[in-house]
Amino acid sequence: MVIECVPNVSEGRRPEIVAAMADAIRAIDGVRLLDHSFDTSHNRSVFTLAGDAAGVERAVLALVERATADIDLRTHRGEHPRMGAVDVVPFVPIEGVTMAECVALARRVGSEIAARFNVPVYLYEEASNNPARKNLEDIRRGEFEGLAVKMASEGWTPDFGPAAPHPSAGATVVGARMPLIAYNINLATNRLDVAKKIAAGIRHSSGGYRYVKAMGIMLEDRGIVQVSMNLTNYEQTPIFRVFETVKREAARYGVQVLESEIVGLVPSAALNAAAEFYLQIEGFKADQVLENKLHR
Repeated sequence: MVIECVPNVSEGRRPEIVAAMADAIRAIDGVRLLDHSFDTSHNRSVFTLAGDAAGVERAVLALVERATADIDLRTHRGEHPRMGAVDVVPFVPIEGVTMAECVALARRVGSEIAARFNVPVYLYEEASNNPARKNLEDIRRGEFEGLAVKMASEGWTPDFGPAAPHPSAGATVVGARMPLIAYNINLATNRLDVAKKIAAGIRHSSGGYRYVKAMGIMLEDRGIVQVSMNLTNYEQTPIFRVFETVKREAARYGVQVLESEIVGLVPSAALNAAAEFYLQIEGFKADQVLENKLHR
């Protein structure tokens, strides 16, 4: 059984705190920390870990314990929307495990987070039975600052835990989903309006690609803007299609793409598809990649 978990934590400006959270995960048997990264503009860290259900559960609880002690959202500022110190915890089936098992794990871990740390927990995606609370953006709308009012309104009682935010840790969203790619494209301009217009044009919620979530943000430390995205189905909406669309839309405003970046890990099939597209490889197959062939 291999379950992937990709917790997003609201801290990206204190490397020592990020390192302590990574160490908390590494100390757990039955799980591997595959990758972690942090971003100062977003003020956010992303951890990618994998293991069996028991190991992943222990690692997530260790991470929440560390993050809840070290992060205070009352003083937190960053470009990325957030409502919790540990903002979102998705479980992803990789090998020898079903989505139903990941849903059960999400509900068990969500219940334990609420009981142990007094942090309200909302379920999302496959773990949620509430149609109005499937989409992460809907749950997180209003962010930490608007959370108390939101939780007091009809329909926003959490799935687990208290009916009011934790004073410093807010609330956490836990769920189960298929793999996604966190993909950002940086533009060679400081015009935030351009990034926001491009993001609105490509994201599904405003009429763009079905499996794209996007927003335009400013990277203050670099003086440039970014189109920050989650690609929730790279087979239906591949990386190369998104990149080419952003490049074409940016050109309309006289702006060039500076670079792109992948946050965390990415399925090899997504990169294979990009190589096939850009190199125009006829009849390319995944097992033509040496490492893929060796691992079969």
